[in-house]
Amino acid sequence: MHTVQSYSFLRRVLALDAVSSAAMGCALVALAPLLASWLNLPVDLLQQSGLVLLPFAAFVGYFASRPQPSRVGTWVLIALNAVWTIDSILLLMSGWVEPNALGHAFVIGQALIVGVFAELEFIGLRRASTALAA
Repeated sequence: MHTVQSYSFLRRVLALDAVSSAAMGCALVALAPLLASWLNLPVDLLQQSGLVLLPFAAFVGYFASRPQPSRVGTWVLIALNAVWTIDSILLLMSGWVEPNALGHAFVIGQALIVGVFAELEFIGLRRASTALAA
């Protein structure tokens, strides 16, 4: 029981990451043409990003459903979230896309949210490790 409780925060963060990734993935796939016109971002970029998020959400959801999420798996998720955050900012800096102001806000906003998930997952992993060591 103590083990499950020590992983409670991490599991909640992972579950929220999974749900938000699935929701964003579905929205990007289903609404890509509309979002592209609002954000001045390529339809293909939005659709492909959505398609990447769907299996990612399932992967995160799997770890969230475990009583004790794998440390290695959680580190992989943290790294993937960090890469997504960095790549989102690099996308804007690269000049490969030219979003309007709303598009910039969208890319930066989702990058910040994903970065926060990476940080919260790190905190959850650290809390679980500390609780188990005590």
